[in-house]
Amino acid sequence: MELHVNGKSYTLEAPAEERLLWVLRDWLGLTGTKFGCGIGICGACTVHVNGAAVRSCLMPLAAVAGADIRTIEGLAEGDGGETIALHPVQQAFIDHQVPQCGWCMSGQIMQAASFLAQNPQPSEEETARAMSGNYCRCGCYVRIRQAVQQAAAAVGGEEAAA
Repeated sequence: MELHVNGKSYTLEAPAEERLLWVLRDWLGLTGTKFGCGIGICGACTVHVNGAAVRSCLMPLAAVAGADIRTIEGLAEGDGGETIALHPVQQAFIDHQVPQCGWCMSGQIMQAASFLAQNPQPSEEETARAMSGNYCRCGCYVRIRQAVQQAAAAVGGEEAAA
């Protein structure tokens, strides 16, 4: 089976029913995507498939063959050397000191990045609604929403300049 993850192609002999989460973590060593609940409720395993946020713990490998898959490891932009430009959501999460235990952070960031790609200038209510499906055990919801709003300002500014 052919997979395209973070701009790289992989040919795997994995069962078609294997969940994307386990292929990413166990077969490809991309451990930034976290296992949380295993039933698609918590959002810790969120990745992008063709730009859309999906729960990788529910996604059978057969459903993503040939799709463009992006994980937290592929969200920042690099120049091939030492310079890495964080995605605006990643920078905003750092600026607002959002991460605590880290369990949900990659899923939160991936959910927010996908949301902002679709809605670069959301209201606070739209942000709260878009992020409500991702759980945070530490209760950092206020800082998460603030960070997403900051990233929206950065992304919205990029959209306006384009």
